[in-house]
Amino acid sequence: MAIAFGLGWIIEDAGSMDPEKAAQVRWHLFAGLGAMVFTSLVHSIVLTYFMGTGRWLEETSKAYSLTELYFAESKKIKYRTIPMMIVGIVLIVLTGAMGAVADPAARSGFGGWFGLTPAKTHFMVASFAVMANLLIHFIEFQSVRRNGQIVNLVLADVHQIRKDRGLPTELQDEGGRLKAESVS
Repeated sequence: MAIAFGLGWIIEDAGSMDPEKAAQVRWHLFAGLGAMVFTSLVHSIVLTYFMGTGRWLEETSKAYSLTELYFAESKKIKYRTIPMMIVGIVLIVLTGAMGAVADPAARSGFGGWFGLTPAKTHFMVASFAVMANLLIHFIEFQSVRRNGQIVNLVLADVHQIRKDRGLPTELQDEGGRLKAESVS
């Protein structure tokens, strides 16, 4: 996102017939598309993580008769984070759309918002999208970190239950490989 933003910042006249300016616009476009895909991917990975760990926490809590607090806390974190992910994705798509209509070669007839030119409108939306996505990524990181702590608590409880019942627990051998070992 920073690269796309920086490349857009240096464009002075996107409608210029100068090949150097056209190359700047082209690189900005490619970087912007790459930023859209990468940022959407990051949000999607976080969503997938929450879906997977949520299901695992639910099933593990039921199988080992653990407290529902683990699953409830994870669910609360997930549903507090998902709306922000959606806002982040919508903002980057809106930024791309504003960039497309800001292109002087576009036949959109878009005149900008609130007296701003299409290029200035794109700049304002892009600035907000970058700042919002940075904040959202930070919140996602904190949410994943907290959810990981919950997963570790469940793993510790499961390990203790299995140990108390004399069931196999997973341990690592010297090579880092997992091996099943019965605990007496």
